[in-house]
This record gives sequence, C-alpha cells and structure tokens, in this order.
Amino acid sequence: MKVYEYQGFPNPARIRITLAELGMTDEVEFITIDVPKGEHKQPDFVKKNPFPAVPVLELDDGTTLAECTAITEYLDHLGDGPTALTGKTAKQRAITHMMQRRAESALLDAVAAYFHHATPGLGPNVEEFQSKEWGMHQRDKAVKGMAYFDGVLKSQPFIAGDEFSMADITAITGLNFADAVGIDTPEDCTNLLAWRKKVSERPSVAG
Repeated sequence: MKVYEYQGFPNPARIRITLAELGMTDEVEFITIDVPKGEHKQPDFVKKNPFPAVPVLELDDGTTLAECTAITEYLDHLGDGPTALTGKTAKQRAITHMMQRRAESALLDAVAAYFHHATPGLGPNVEEFQSKEWGMHQRDKAVKGMAYFDGVLKSQPFIAGDEFSMADITAITGLNFADAVGIDTPEDCTNLLAWRKKVSERPSVAG
C-alpha cells in the first residue's frame, strides 16, 4: 500500500496516527505530494483523487481511497475485526462516526477554513478564493467547538466514550492545527486541556 501525503499537514497526520495505533506504519510506503507547490493539482495526482487533496491511500490492486474517515475504516477492518478506532459494536460505531464528524466540522474543518481564508494560507498559487469574513467566522466556530468538546469530556475519558477512537484523532489534530495558526484553546476548557495532555502522550501522537 502507498500513502500519498504532505507530512505535517493535519489530515495526513490523522492517517499516520491511525497507522501507528494499528501497528501498520511499516506496511505502507509514504509518497510526498508537495501541496504548497501545487503538486496535488497535477493531472497524475488528480487521477488518483478528483477532489485534489491529501492523503490518498493506494491499494496494491490500484484502488485509491481518499477522505480520512474512509481510509481509517479500511485500515481498521484489515485485521480480525474493527477496533475501537471505528467502533466494535453497532452502537459504538454510530457514536464514533457521529463524534468524528463533529470533530471535523466544529474543530478541524473550522480551523482549516480560518487558515485558508483569514491568513495567507498556502499562498496565491494554491488559494484560489479567500474571504476573510468567512475565515473569522470559522475561527469563532472552532473556539465554540472547543467549548463543546470540553463539555463532552466532563463525563467521559474520550471524545466518543470510554476508548480512544478516530474522533480523538481528528480532535487532537484539530487542536494542534489551531496552535499552528494561532487559535488558542480557552483556559477554562480544563477538561479538554487535560484530555489533550493525556492523548498527546500516546506514542502514536507523540511520535
């Protein structure tokens, strides 16, 4: 298998954490796509992902999978059965997917929108359209998302319940991205900050 990525970007980081959690890092070949230089928009890559973005997982038979949730689902089902990353039971799977989507929408995607719209982003060669007003609105949304997850973590150890899951991967990546673009986690989000410290110490995240 091959993973097309740009190391250090948030979504590729999600797949690296997933692979590490599953003990599969050595089973894939990582191929760099230089997104800041626009390599993700070149015809050869667009054939692999018509919605040009990284990461993309290419299977040995040539099938390509984009979108972090889809890639994580595939990787998590390669073994004897799904792990807590995507949910072991019908109820756990539903809750995990619900919280994973909330972590994307209310945190990671909101931070990304702020970065791409209210800052120089990846530069004029990549950013085709920018709206600073929209970017600032998304910044506020991300901060509200942090408050929401702080409330969730008041009564449970992880974003989707009692076990570490892909929802936690998305949330920790979103917080790290927020740091990088200058969106601070509010100091009164004590549950979220404690969760972040705990999750950041996991080898898959720390490495």
